[in-house]
Amino acid sequence: MSCLLLQRSHLCSRLPKLHQVPSLLGLVHDKHVRYASGGPGDVSKMRNIGISAHIDSGKTTLTERILYYTGRIDAIHEVKGKDGVGATMDSMELEKQRGITIQSAATYTIWGDHNINIIDTPGHVDFTIEVERALRVLDGAVLVLCAVGGVQSQTMTVDRQMKRYNVPRIAFINKLDRKGSDPKRVLHQLRTKLKQNAAFIQLPIGLEANCKGLVDVVNERAIYFEGDFGTKIVYDEIPKDMRAESEDTRAELVEHLANGDDILGELFLEEKTPTTADIHAAIRRATIAQTFTPVMMGTALKNKGVQPLLDAVISYLPNPTEVDNFALQETLSGEQSRVLMNPERSANFPFVALAFKLEQGKFGQLTYLRVYQGSVKKGDTVWNTRIGKKTRLSRLVQMHSNKMEDVDEVFAGDICAVFGVDCASGDSFVLDRDLKLSMESIYVPDPVISMSIKPADKKSENNFGKAVARFTKEDPTYKVWFDNENKETIASGMGELHLEIYAQRMEREYNVKVEMGKPRVAFKETLLEPINFDYWHRKQSGGRGEYARVIGLMEPLPATENTSIDFRDETTGTNVPKNFIPGVKKGFVDSCEKGGYAGQKVTGVRMRLKDGAHHIVDSSEWAFYQAAQFAFQDCAEDGKWTILEPIMNVEINIPAEFSSFVFGMLTKRSGIVTGQDGRDDWFTVEAEVPLNNMFGFSPELRGLTQGKGEYTMEYARYSPASQETQTAILKAFREKDDDKSSKGKKKN
Repeated sequence: MSCLLLQRSHLCSRLPKLHQVPSLLGLVHDKHVRYASGGPGDVSKMRNIGISAHIDSGKTTLTERILYYTGRIDAIHEVKGKDGVGATMDSMELEKQRGITIQSAATYTIWGDHNINIIDTPGHVDFTIEVERALRVLDGAVLVLCAVGGVQSQTMTVDRQMKRYNVPRIAFINKLDRKGSDPKRVLHQLRTKLKQNAAFIQLPIGLEANCKGLVDVVNERAIYFEGDFGTKIVYDEIPKDMRAESEDTRAELVEHLANGDDILGELFLEEKTPTTADIHAAIRRATIAQTFTPVMMGTALKNKGVQPLLDAVISYLPNPTEVDNFALQETLSGEQSRVLMNPERSANFPFVALAFKLEQGKFGQLTYLRVYQGSVKKGDTVWNTRIGKKTRLSRLVQMHSNKMEDVDEVFAGDICAVFGVDCASGDSFVLDRDLKLSMESIYVPDPVISMSIKPADKKSENNFGKAVARFTKEDPTYKVWFDNENKETIASGMGELHLEIYAQRMEREYNVKVEMGKPRVAFKETLLEPINFDYWHRKQSGGRGEYARVIGLMEPLPATENTSIDFRDETTGTNVPKNFIPGVKKGFVDSCEKGGYAGQKVTGVRMRLKDGAHHIVDSSEWAFYQAAQFAFQDCAEDGKWTILEPIMNVEINIPAEFSSFVFGMLTKRSGIVTGQDGRDDWFTVEAEVPLNNMFGFSPELRGLTQGKGEYTMEYARYSPASQETQTAILKAFREKDDDKSSKGKKKN
């Protein structure tokens, strides 16, 4: 899965020489343009568009063509090209070696008279935070699908992420030139697996090696791409042998549009034939309303279909005025209200921006900002609304991969980068310190896997500390902490690849060779049945006393919320003064971090504080903090608990001859097959497997399939662990407790 952000921007005067490539709308580039037509004030000429894809669906190859056809680069480089240069947006050495995107990168360009910014993000689920924060700042998206693979596991994840942020999308079926490509099968999967109201607006003229061009179903014409890199667009009549299919596809398109758009629906019910203009308008309305998904196609590698896709981005996806973005403002009562941002590109409204990505550059910390309202100039002082700290913006830049170009001012809708700003990912910035606005936050998933980590020699400890401080600040899903019980440093992340990449970056960028331990799964524990608590904490001899009593109920949250915790203050009267409630809550939260039943982090639990007692002299927030912790321990000892483990969605692609081996592998690892599909000589199996059972899967799969099998894996949910796993975890926890007790006795 991957995400690419196309977003509006005013261009600086140093725009590179543009190729004279007209778009399908008849718009011609001008190499002397500073701004596209309409200037910084014309919001309708701007777009915030993302391109998302499953691994190896051709996203970075598509990006390279977009940059070439829009004149941003003078030559095309492939992801794993023989020239050694690599794709423009993969600037890190590790990315070029592995042929994958690890860090998101930004650039800007122009298509016709529309301004576009591009943020290229990773496809691997291990780097999912890069996708999350890019999707957070999108107005629309292009969902790329492989014509052979179709809707795959991470395609579903991307779809869920788009729905989380209400992002409209166009579907683009790539790799029509591959053997076994079948766009109709992919369309069927879009409708059945993703539940999309989708229909073709293009048809392929030939498939695999015979892929010659496309049929434009809406405008009823054929499109061919000629020249060395498909830069010459040729229109012609639809081939005779495809006219009947084109008419049927157009009728099917109108039928699906009628289900998603009321205006065209009325024409359909009145049995009137919609015009081409009617269909264009209906596609735009229904796409923005997320009631219809237009399906396009092409082959980026063979330079076919990219320019029509760019035109569709302009024609069918929303401009900033058609998307509502909200900030949160705290009211006098302490509650938060939603404030609608005004997308006008001027200084008429207060400046509000979101820091969605941090990166350590050669000039210090580079902070990527999406401006949601107003404008800011170089030299202005901005305020971080979370920590109340001010910073002067000495430099504003726009990024082109790992290169940067200075700008003097940015407006609502722009994406820029600034230096020297102390902040965290998700912080908001304003010009007016009294404007207590913050943008709605970015979803950050919890890590699912851990490994011990340490520098190979003590001389590198200082650099190791610097590397850890930088990487944990840049990536909220990468956490490093010290385990006091085992006396070792632990790194937690989204997968083995995630942790491996950071270990390699430490060696390359900080000259710190690290040693990694065996992978450890992030188990959790949760309560199965409600349990009452009543704990009376009294310490009233010698010095100042401590007095606190907490009474209430600990209960499990619904299964859909088993990765979160909740605290409710249900007290009435003055038995527990309100100024002591934060102590109770902190005691509960800290206890959940430590765990009580099996030493794992507690989730899916709610603490309801109903009553208690206090002493006029001896009570304090600290006393209630301790009372809450002791009450939690009582619940851990007397309650009914279970251990949860992360379940992964696993998709395996293998030659059909090896299918029996794979079913055996999944059965051995307690996997549950959720789907299977066959095409030609290949077989796809979808399954849910506990992460704890997936270690060593890759070499075993390669061995059993003669190196031909491949798989992808992503987090699905937490579920109760098997009895065997629970017994092993409890045994290890109790042995650790026994060791502590014996050490304590020896000291005494």
